[in-house]
Amino acid sequence: MTAKDAVSITRKNEADGALPTVDCGTHLLEVLPKLLDSPGRELAVSDGGATTGVIDQTSLLEALGRQISPRYDCSVIEVECSPADYSASHIARAVEDSDVHLVDLLTNPADGGHLRVTLRVRCDDPLATVHSLERYGYSVTDVHGHGETSATAAIERLLELQALINV
Repeated sequence: MTAKDAVSITRKNEADGALPTVDCGTHLLEVLPKLLDSPGRELAVSDGGATTGVIDQTSLLEALGRQISPRYDCSVIEVECSPADYSASHIARAVEDSDVHLVDLLTNPADGGHLRVTLRVRCDDPLATVHSLERYGYSVTDVHGHGETSATAAIERLLELQALINV
């Protein structure tokens, strides 16, 4: 998903050249830090030099939300490891050894120079996958099974994401 997908339709004609600009082909994950650093939390989007619209926090959040499709057959597991111990293929092997499919994997910096790896796995009960990850030497820090997810938890997570990008 690119910057073009996050252009606010209602604000398409408001870009005036004074805003920092990103190319319409820039991936949303690259747009986010630029948006957070821009004054007024807005970016102009250009296509071949011509401004096509504006991205603001709300339009970016909506575009990111469309990129992360809801899965009701999945659980979320977070693990932490040192950067030297991180291997996506090693983590995938640990997940698949528990007869579960890895749907998504996202890494973020964590405290103490570690990496936080968020996994979305296709299963209702992630306990066997947690044990497999621990056997492979990963420290599991958080688990959300499908049965544990509630509307309140989903709203809290969305509010945490909004707070992260200061919406």
